[in-house]
Amino acid sequence: MENDLVFFWKHHYIFRNMSMEEQTYHVPVLLQESIDGMNLQPGGIYVDVTFGGGGHSKEILRQGDSTIRLFSFDQDQDAERNIVNDERFTFVRSNFRYLYNFLRYHGVEGVDAVLADLGVSSHHFDDSERGFSFRFDGKLDMRMNKRAGITAADVVNTYEEERLADIFYLYGELKNSRKLASAIVKARSNKQIVTIGDFLDIVKPMFGREREKKELAKVFQALRIEVNQEMEALKEMLYAATEALKPGGRLVVITYHSLEDRMVKNIMKTGNIEGKAEQDFFGNVNTPFRLVNNKVIVPSDEEQERNPRSRSAKLRIAERV
Repeated sequence: MENDLVFFWKHHYIFRNMSMEEQTYHVPVLLQESIDGMNLQPGGIYVDVTFGGGGHSKEILRQGDSTIRLFSFDQDQDAERNIVNDERFTFVRSNFRYLYNFLRYHGVEGVDAVLADLGVSSHHFDDSERGFSFRFDGKLDMRMNKRAGITAADVVNTYEEERLADIFYLYGELKNSRKLASAIVKARSNKQIVTIGDFLDIVKPMFGREREKKELAKVFQALRIEVNQEMEALKEMLYAATEALKPGGRLVVITYHSLEDRMVKNIMKTGNIEGKAEQDFFGNVNTPFRLVNNKVIVPSDEEQERNPRSRSAKLRIAERV
């Protein structure tokens, strides 16, 4: 392992050399730790399935040699502003659930590492037009891909009460999910819920002042996950990555809440999302991965102070066997 001083200067160099736009769009979390986890080699083929502000991708290109190839995925049109002009780089405007199909389309049989930073870009939270944050009023939208599917307003106006309760309970881990669903259904019978303000008028009274922000963040998280089908997409991406990785290839994933972390941990330990361990005759678990870090990696105190949104981040790394 490199010593602490070398590690510090690597971080210092990376942060100083990011443009203000990159820092604003999304400060990459656990940047050096995740790049180290990818184990970059000359001639390697790498995938960043969550391009966003391009922070991780640009660092992979900076640290990789002239013979590597990098494919970066993002379904959000806004991410195209951050595309890198580099012959080693290919941008794929698509949801990462279609990872395997697009790699085949580009003639790629196997890859040496897949990186996923599952955090929502700061850019999304800070854009009042996108409806991801309760700090602004605007349309209740929350779509990562503005050309796709249903909005958060569609969910709260059309889903049955029981389905809404399930979403808040499963994706937001909210204890009062039934009360929330009931209040929403009652309110929408009088008037359609169109804006974030409309929605907050209904749900804010359900929470005490001291925990209001934390609980509202969970409510918005639950809606965002449902609107973008995040759990389903993550499941498909993890299976596709398992398929695409060469023996010795690395799966490097940064998670931010317990649901997605459980899925990542399960696939790394057992090869499936449910965490059902299949054993051979001798009781050894049949898994396509070997854990590189047995203990989960979390941001340093310094990083958490510099970027408070990194506080809940967990990095897991596994190697394809």
